[in-house]
Amino acid sequence: MTARLAPDAHARRRLHEETLRALDEAGFARHFVPGRWGGGSGTFRELLHATAVLAESCASAAWCGMLWAVHGRFAARLPLPAQRELWGEGPDTRIAAGLWPSSGRARNAHRGWLVEGRWPVVSGVHHAAWLLLVAPEDEPGPSRVFAVPRDAVAVRDTWDAAGLRATGSHHVTLTETFVPEHRSLPLPALLEAREDRDGARCHTAPAQLAGQLLMCAPALGAARAALRAWTRQVRPGLEARQHAPRRIGLARAGADIDAVELLLDAAALRADSAPVTPGTVARNQRDAAVSAQRLADAVTSLTQDVTCPPDALDDEFRRGWDDVRTVATHGALSLDAAAAAYAAALPAGERP
Repeated sequence: MTARLAPDAHARRRLHEETLRALDEAGFARHFVPGRWGGGSGTFRELLHATAVLAESCASAAWCGMLWAVHGRFAARLPLPAQRELWGEGPDTRIAAGLWPSSGRARNAHRGWLVEGRWPVVSGVHHAAWLLLVAPEDEPGPSRVFAVPRDAVAVRDTWDAAGLRATGSHHVTLTETFVPEHRSLPLPALLEAREDRDGARCHTAPAQLAGQLLMCAPALGAARAALRAWTRQVRPGLEARQHAPRRIGLARAGADIDAVELLLDAAALRADSAPVTPGTVARNQRDAAVSAQRLADAVTSLTQDVTCPPDALDDEFRRGWDDVRTVATHGALSLDAAAAAYAAALPAGERP
């Protein structure tokens, strides 16, 4: 069903209601929601593979579903009264997020905060019930996270990228709004590891342990879909002698995509069970950034066959190609930044 609706969602830049219902039924939004609210307190590995499978049909739906799950994990760090507001009536609340602190401003007020600002690239905002917005305090101190109802913000239609077109990653604006104290916490409390002997791993792990690798999952599924579409189109005559370069390209691209799956699976397993050290975090960031680049290179290599130029390839391939490249250029998957973090972790005695 998601695959059937994907071309139209891509064209109109918005997910269908049928797709949203399917995402809810599949449990994406509830994946990391604490068990006390009926959620799954799930694993990173489960979400990685579920997202990649969905992305073979629609990368935009997979991107939104993955982020709604991740933002539920973030919201689980909020005080219990805020969690009750989000999930008191059920665990399938979709939560979008604007995580650019410089885009907003927060002033302390009696029993809360006055928050305002503009946040770019808020994926899935049209279909969310709540938002997590990050803003710096006026007075010296860390930036803070604020949970606000979706109805509190205005959405400006700004997302018109080549890939992930149906994610609705638009800008949002919040005029000065009071946010009660219980719906806020310092940004470091959201991102850092948390000590909780009885807590599920997904609720104690730092954000960067699994955040980037989960972002690669839609690209993995989109790359599989692009390879499938390319193979279907070039299959006639593929066994002919003159098409040996095309067969080699198919083999290399397929092997690269399979290798990335193995790399990401190992990273997700570390995120779920390995000791959390600076080296573990840096290694996962490294593997995510390298994976995103390898997926983009693998799919792009298929377009370099002079007998089958990009313009001649079908729409499914082009969507997959654009989706993979859009993920790979996300700032959080910068190979330069990941390499710097990985190199910095090595003197601490971590295994290269």
